[in-house]
Amino acid sequence: MERQTEKSKITFVNIIFFAIFGVLTGVLWAYACPIPLIPGAVHFRTFAFLITAIGFLFGPVTGFFSGYIGTLVWALLSGNFIPLHSPLTDGITVGLSAALPALIMLRGGKNLDDLVKNKGKFIATSMFWSILFGVAMILTTSLSLSYFTGLGYGYCVLWIGIADVVPIALTPFVVLLLQPRLKKVQTLIPRI
Repeated sequence: MERQTEKSKITFVNIIFFAIFGVLTGVLWAYACPIPLIPGAVHFRTFAFLITAIGFLFGPVTGFFSGYIGTLVWALLSGNFIPLHSPLTDGITVGLSAALPALIMLRGGKNLDDLVKNKGKFIATSMFWSILFGVAMILTTSLSLSYFTGLGYGYCVLWIGIADVVPIALTPFVVLLLQPRLKKVQTLIPRI
């Protein structure tokens, strides 16, 4: 496959898919896994892998906006919206946890087709980066959540960790499952 050498620009099509993936993520988080861990603040996110997989499949910028928009949609639909925390800390750190694994692994013009050829290496490397940035998101979000709600920091780390780490560890397997099946969709969306 040919490597991209020029910088990609955000197009109208990208913006449409940011919204589609973000709303899909938020709705799945709000309604497909409504197990509250900290009522009014945190629930078990069965689909936490979704945004990181989107980052790998459609590009880190798409992953970021899917995570950011998904967080806001989830918070509003589930009644967990906390002013300042949700749009700033939670939205941004969730978006970054979706974008950074793909950004690191796809840097230097690498493409996903080449990365998944060695499945074992892809699984280990993408799981490492996904969990690392997931844990960074958990630590940062917990700090903000404890500040804005008065909950203890350790309490927040424990429950957000339970909510997100296991599903995030599924990311490489979801990418390997979806990547060949979404080839045609990937050609519709400019990769950024």
